[in-house]
Parts: sequence; C-alpha cells; structure tokens
Amino acid sequence: MRILFFGRHFTYFRNFESVLRGLAERGHHIHLAAERDEAIGGQQLVETLAATYPNLTYGHAPARVADDDAWVASHLRLGLDYLRYQHRIFDQALTLRERSRDRTPAIFVTIGRVVRRAGEWSRRAVVRLLRRLERYIPEDPAIREFIASHRPDVVLITPLINLGSSQIEYQRAAKGLGIPNALCVWSWDHLSSKALIRDWPDRVFVWNDVQKHEALSLHGVPPDRVVVTGAQCFDQWFNRQPSRDRATFCAHVGLPADRPLVMYACSTLFDHSPPEAQLVVEWIRRVRASALPHLKDVGILVRPHPSRLFEWDDVDLTALGPTVLWGRNPLDPVSKADYFDSMFHSAVVVGLITSAFIEAGIVGRPVHTLLVPGFDDNQLGTVHYHYLTNTAGGLLEVGHGYDDHLRRLDAEVAGAAADAGGVKPFIKAFVRPHGLDVAATPLFVEAVEQMASLSPAPAGRDVLGFVWRGVVGRLRGLRHTDRFDRWVLSERELAVKLRNLEARARRGRERRAVRKAAEPKKEKKKKKENA
Repeated sequence: MRILFFGRHFTYFRNFESVLRGLAERGHHIHLAAERDEAIGGQQLVETLAATYPNLTYGHAPARVADDDAWVASHLRLGLDYLRYQHRIFDQALTLRERSRDRTPAIFVTIGRVVRRAGEWSRRAVVRLLRRLERYIPEDPAIREFIASHRPDVVLITPLINLGSSQIEYQRAAKGLGIPNALCVWSWDHLSSKALIRDWPDRVFVWNDVQKHEALSLHGVPPDRVVVTGAQCFDQWFNRQPSRDRATFCAHVGLPADRPLVMYACSTLFDHSPPEAQLVVEWIRRVRASALPHLKDVGILVRPHPSRLFEWDDVDLTALGPTVLWGRNPLDPVSKADYFDSMFHSAVVVGLITSAFIEAGIVGRPVHTLLVPGFDDNQLGTVHYHYLTNTAGGLLEVGHGYDDHLRRLDAEVAGAAADAGGVKPFIKAFVRPHGLDVAATPLFVEAVEQMASLSPAPAGRDVLGFVWRGVVGRLRGLRHTDRFDRWVLSERELAVKLRNLEARARRGRERRAVRKAAEPKKEKKKKKENA
C-alpha cells in the first residue's frame, strides 16, 4: 500500500509512531506531510523514522492559496465551529465555548445567542444549512495535484478538527479523487474540545467507547465508520521496565533517595490562564509548610510542558527544599526512558489536566489534582476532564483547594508502598478496551490495511454551486468596507485592524509634525535668498 499521512506539524505524528513503525515494517510506503513548522521535537522524530525505514518519507504539504474563497471559507468554518459549542453538552464546559468566541465572526456570535434561546433544534437546522453552504467551496487544484502525485491508496489525517482547521482541504481532495480517507483522533480530548467533523471520513479511528459515543452523538458520524482500536500512543508504557534503579535515578536527577518522590506534570492550559509555573511554586511552598508527616520533606520532580518551557525562565526552585525541574519531550529513546523512570519511581503524580495522568495510571501510580480559582476552568470548563473522574470508577483523586488536596496527597504517600503497581479499571476502559493484554497498535495497523478495500463514492457536484459564488462575490465587496466590520470580522481581527488603523494615524500625525517643524526653516531660508 501507499499511504499519505497529513499532520498539522511533525510532532502530531508522535502519537502514531508505533503505527508508523508497524506499517513500515509490513512493507507499506508512507509519506508524512506537515502543514507547518514547529520547534518541539517533531522534525527529529520523522528524521529518525525516515532513517530507519527507507519506505518512509516526509515533507511539507501545500497550503490553500490565500484567495477570496479561502478568506470566506475560513470565516465560515470558524462560525460553524462556534455554533458547535452551542450544543447543550457545552453548557457545563463554558470555557470551551468562550475560547472560540474571539476568533468567530461577529454575525455567528449573534446567531449563537439566538439558537441557544430557541433550542437545540434551531442550532441543528442552522448548522445543517451552513454546512451545506460550506461544502460549495471549490477545491484548490494545487492540493489535489499534490495528493494525486503521491498516488496513495489511503489518506490519513490528524488532527483535522482544530478550530478553523484547513485540513478539510486534504480530505475533500482525497474524496474527489476517490481515495479512502480516515481521521486519526490524536488525543483524548479532541472530539469534545476541538471543532466539528464537517465531512464524514470513511473511517474514524478512536481509542474507546467514550470517543465512539462522542463521534456518534457530537459529530453525527455513522456507526459503521467508527473503529475502536484502543490508545496506540500508550502501548509503549505497558510491560516496560525502568532503565535504572531508584537510587541511581535519584542521584541522576539530584534528589535524595531516602524519601518518597512526588512528580508534578505540567499541562497545556487555556491562553487566558496564569502561568502554571506560578501555581507549581505556590503548591511546593504549601507542601513544604505543611505539618503533614509524610509530605513536608518529600522529594519533588517537576516536569515542564515542552510547549511552555518559557514559563520557567526566571523561576528559581533552589530555596524550596529537595526539588528539581527536569525532563524533556519524550520523543526519542533516552527521553522516553527518563519519562518512564520519573513515573515509575514516583509515589504519586500530581497535575491539573494532562495525559500524563493516563500514562501514570498505566504504570500503576495514583494521580491527584487540585481545584483552585484561576486554574479550575481548565478542568471543570472542559468535557474530557470529567472522563477522568467518571469513566469505569475514575482515575483521578480530586482535592478541592490546597488543604483538602494536601491531606489526600499525604495519605497517598503514606500508603504508596502498599498500593504501588495497581492498574485501575479506568485503564482498561479508556486505553485498552479490547483487554489489558491486547495492544492497540496491531489493531490500528490492520484497520488501516483494510481501508485499501474500500470503494468510496467520488464527491458529487452540487447543482447549487452558484450559491457559493454569490456568497463569495457579496462578501468580497463587504471585506474592505468599514461599516460591515462589526459583522464580518471576529473580535480578534477587529482588534488587530483597529491597532493597525491607530498606528497608521499615529504615523500620519508624526509625518505632519515633522513637516510643520520644517516649515519655519524653509521660510527663513527663502527670505534669506530673496534678500
């Protein structure tokens, strides 16, 4: 088979590394195509894969030409994404709804207000109408040619459903060419916290029955297109042994080996959140100040999130007792071993909301979080957080405020030796739904191979395509008209435009002031010449 796999950037292939290796080892030809560059290790990952497997290549994917169609399409898609968050399930996850608002054209914010008042039926009707309109967007010939040039038997895409994602261009081009395509769900939160699946792929690969339910109920995907494989990205942590014993590990990171170790795993937070580094420092201070016997002198290892390392630039932990900031993005064998050893030798793992909780659960370590103002909307303001507390009895121990959290943490550290190694039912339900001894990667590989036998119907041409041309023509005229800005632009775009206008006006005032200051000098020079 020839497989063309699109990712937003190269780090997105991290969660499919085992699948890529499995497909390459079975002789399939794979090309990895990324939309954009990044700087958190993905390039190294794909270079390593390409060096290991001659039948695996990588490169960049073409972006859609930035024409009027693209401008209108992006705004329409952002509007559809915002209307998705008017679904009643997001009434308990208001942060997700508000997060998309500042990127949403103002007219869709107004429509969202109306459909919320009118009821779910109205939201579905409006979304159905707008989705049909959005499907009139013509393909970009360059993208179609790029896909055709690789002659793939299967097209895979991840994550596809970021807010305002343009990856649907790849999906539609593949469909237009009659090539089976699949959405590979990237992470545990993507079907509930990201955008809408606008066109149903031929296959949607999900981890578990929770994600299958999301695909059916939130995105309307037909059941026969959803394949539950398990979480292939976590296979590497099962039945693994540490690379060094506890004493050697503690000496390596700079922590004492004569006491329990607590690992704090940092997260990616909403943009409006304060830096998590501030919370971690306050948390460590409270741990050290507590009178709890098993906690106050504990060793603490803080793992920064690879995308938020900048938060720690000016943070000094040396005065906070036996504490270290340590760990890299686990993309290569050494950093993966470091990460596993960190979890394995810890008595408990603490954080806000992170997939490290699931990985620690696989290793058999208890996971704790705390709810504090300023940060708790990253937890309670999402849908996927509640899976950690509700699915199969839950995985996460929740502390309501510092005092409650520290008491629970102290009790966990005190009993850690007795409880070490236990894997909760959550792990089977959420990570390996086919059984704890059934790895997800082989199931995923087989499901991709089976796609080659699919015969998707080629995309048809909508006879009402003239409607799209009319919309584009109308909005093209509105695009540069100030009086329509409040309807066409999002809050973010409007703010940028206002800043640009203010800057332009300021430069104009400065030029006029310079000319005015120069006028007396010119007059004096003129009088002198006339004299």
